[in-house]
Amino acid sequence: VQLVESGGGLVQPGGSLRLPCAVSGLSFSNYAMGWHRQASGKGRELVAAINGNGSGTNYANSVKGRFAISRDNAKNTVYLQMNSLKPEDTAVYYCNTNSALAGASYWGQGTQVTVSS
Repeated sequence: VQLVESGGGLVQPGGSLRLPCAVSGLSFSNYAMGWHRQASGKGRELVAAINGNGSGTNYANSVKGRFAISRDNAKNTVYLQMNSLKPEDTAVYYCNTNSALAGASYWGQGTQVTVSS
């Protein structure tokens, strides 16, 4: 199983970024997906999650109304659209899925997002 994030970078406050995460090695549409982030010196937190068919999502309070998670099951890719970015959104962003059958948790390598003027 491989998860590969991309799309991070430096953006000014108020700006936008879209993070894709390409997934391989599992039956993608059967798995809920999540985006997490970890700021320097802090723990990892769940930012957004989406179920297998994309009909259900949930968000951390800190990003509600600004971030949107979506997925394209034909492309085995999950996205995080981030709008109205704030300096406190600066973190490494990871995508993740879990397999109860395998008893495993899968993570990408992360992509750095820096919000600064």
